[in-house]
Amino acid sequence: MIDTVLLDRDGVINFDSAFYIKSPEEWKPIPGSLEAVALIGRDGKKGRRKVGVVTNQRGMALGLYDADTLAAIHEKMRAALAGAGGRIDALAFCPHDTFEDCECRKPRPGMLLSLLEQFATNPDHALMVGDKYSDIEAARAAGVRPVLVLTGQGRETLHLRQRDLGDTPVYADLAAVALALQTGTLGALP
Repeated sequence: MIDTVLLDRDGVINFDSAFYIKSPEEWKPIPGSLEAVALIGRDGKKGRRKVGVVTNQRGMALGLYDADTLAAIHEKMRAALAGAGGRIDALAFCPHDTFEDCECRKPRPGMLLSLLEQFATNPDHALMVGDKYSDIEAARAAGVRPVLVLTGQGRETLHLRQRDLGDTPVYADLAAVALALQTGTLGALP
């Protein structure tokens, strides 16, 4: 039984940018993603699932935006989700650069483990949905079931890392993941 779903942000919930999402104005949801998060948060058997976001935010280390701007971006995301009947129960971000030796930057599992602890969730009862191979690696390192979506960098990830993905379920987008969760058809889950 999946009672927690962790989501990458850029490329899964909102459109990604090679130049980073640096302001609330640049944050734009992928069509259907807000409704998908709302659906993911509901579970007919248990009432509701916990929903968390885990996101690398290297742009902070590069000086492209600060913590206040990131908070404003996340407030816009939360408001948009609320307007669609969804919510984020907790959010974790890594502000470090790729060369910094932190435990939080995906593919390391620090952010995922932190939210699992906060939610008091067993990793066997959690999913991590991402569009990059680093999301898949972080999920595996945390003992969480990974799911790849083809939005954002997902198609490129599938093309370049298909062999490494193994039995990782692949879906067109977050809406398809939400539907599979609701219908109990998400690939190979108990």
